[in-house]
Amino acid sequence: MPTEKGVLTVRGNVYTAYTCEEESFKITEAIDLSIRMAETIAQATQIPPDQLRLPEQETPRKNSKSKEHKEVQLVDGSPEKTALIGANLDPK
Repeated sequence: MPTEKGVLTVRGNVYTAYTCEEESFKITEAIDLSIRMAETIAQATQIPPDQLRLPEQETPRKNSKSKEHKEVQLVDGSPEKTALIGANLDPK
């Protein structure tokens, strides 16, 4: 690169430049995340307390029977020995 005092030579390291750029992206993401978190907290403080309750979950049922299958005992008196068959089969 020509200058008033002669030729100016610029040298660089591609690895260092790439590492620096990668780090700046990580810092930018962290700053953006902290800004969004602060906005979310500010919005959450404006919600009335009665709306902050979590909805109650329905407890899972142990024996939820399917309409597509029917459970049949293979051996009388052994409830662990069962099989599932189609509930809509022809009775024959």
